Amino acid sequence: MTSTSFSLRSPASFHFPSATGACGHVRWIQPLAPKPFRSPLPPAATPAVSRRLLLPAAAGIWDFISGGAGGAAAATLAVRRGMQLFKQGDVAGSVAEFDRAIELDPRQKAYLWQRGLSLYYLDRFQDAAEQFRLDVAENPNDTEESIWCFLCEAQLYGVEEARKRFLEVGLDRRPVMRDAYALFKDGGDPEKLASNFSSSSDGELFYASLYAGLYYEAQV
Repeated sequence: MTSTSFSLRSPASFHFPSATGACGHVRWIQPLAPKPFRSPLPPAATPAVSRRLLLPAAAGIWDFISGGAGGAAAATLAVRRGMQLFKQGDVAGSVAEFDRAIELDPRQKAYLWQRGLSLYYLDRFQDAAEQFRLDVAENPNDTEESIWCFLCEAQLYGVEEARKRFLEVGLDRRPVMRDAYALFKDGGDPEKLASNFSSSSDGELFYASLYAGLYYEAQV
C-alpha cells in the first residue's frame, strides 16, 4: 500500500571509455562492452518502483502475447468498482468485485491490498491476513500492509502472538510510517505518535492519527 504519488527511477547516462592516448591521439583498441547501468543516486537513495505499478503494463503484455480477450482490463474495472463500493459503505459488495477481479485475472490477487481492507472490516481476519501476507511477499517494502496484517492477527491470536508473527519490511522513506511501524512492531505509546506529527503536513497528521487509533483498536 503505497502513497498516492510515485516517482520512477531517474534516467542515467551510459559512460564510454576514452579512445585517446595520453597525448590526445586516437588509439585503435578493441571495442569494450558497455559498462553496467549505474544509477546517478547512491543505492540507499534510489527509490524502488512498486511491483503494483507494473501490473497493468505487464497484464497488457500478457493479454497481447496470449491472445487474451481483455481479462486484465475487465479485472481493473472490477477493482475500481470495488474501491468505489467501499467508499460508499458497501463493504461486502466491494469484496465481491475484488473477488471477481481475481477470477478475471488471477495475477491481480497478489496486489489487492484493497481487498484486505474490506475483509478486515467484515471481520474476516484470517482471509485479510492471508491477503496482506501475499501482498508483502510480492512487495517486501510495504510498511502499511505489514501493519494491517498485524491488526488482523491481533484479532485472531492476541497482540503478543501477532507481534511474534510480525512481517518485517524494508525502511519506509516516510518518517510517520517509520514511527508507526516501530510502534506496532515493538509496542509503545500511540499518543506520542500522534503528537510527534501534530504540526506536520495534513498527510502526515492523517497517517499518525489513523495508526494511533488503529493501535488502540488492536488492544481490544
